[in-house]
Amino acid sequence: MDTEAQPTKRDCTSRPDSPGPEGWSRFALLTRLTEWLPGGRVTLTLFACLVFLLLLSTFVLQPFQIPSGSMEEGLRIGDRVLVNKLTYRFGAGPARGDVIVFDGSGYFGDGDYIKRVVGVGGDHVVCCDKRGRIEVNGRAVDESSFLYPGDSPSSVPFDVVVPPGTLFVLGDHRSDSSDSRDHLGSPGGGMVPVGRVIGRADWIVWPYPHWTHLTRPRAYARVPAATGGAHG
Repeated sequence: MDTEAQPTKRDCTSRPDSPGPEGWSRFALLTRLTEWLPGGRVTLTLFACLVFLLLLSTFVLQPFQIPSGSMEEGLRIGDRVLVNKLTYRFGAGPARGDVIVFDGSGYFGDGDYIKRVVGVGGDHVVCCDKRGRIEVNGRAVDESSFLYPGDSPSSVPFDVVVPPGTLFVLGDHRSDSSDSRDHLGSPGGGMVPVGRVIGRADWIVWPYPHWTHLTRPRAYARVPAATGGAHG
């Protein structure tokens, strides 16, 4: 029995250059959103930028303002530094000489602090040798390139072994810095847990005349690795 073929309607949405239902719905949602918002597309664009900056500040880079003179001359009161929050999240931890921002709650006091790492886990840090220099693992460190002019490495003698997973930190303006030396008898012994580190200060971004890249000084390059032995 012969049957007659029935004509079929062509599906217009099957054309390669036509958006599918999902594409139409997204376009309609965007159109309704811009119509609903005061300012339309301009407001939506500004909102998207704010969300991007929030995510950037939360997970990648965060600005901090220098509140005191404890890191002078390199970092002055009011300077804004850009802190890299990713640099220690993929294996490498803070190194001697790095300038770090950390949460000092319960160790230094409430709030965030910025200091220079002088000793990492296992290091034996002593002040001072016969020439008044700090020694790390038996090697004297010449801090003259970043120490505040006229300051000595420390007016307070100390002899500490940095526990694993912690850091011994000092300000560059030693006579105007509350740092690990001042908390040796406090909970944690003045050491900063690595987990409290927010990130490494990589740039001074404001004011413009102070704009500079903060690099790790070469003073610690010859310091040998910690032996892991106990020291008296």
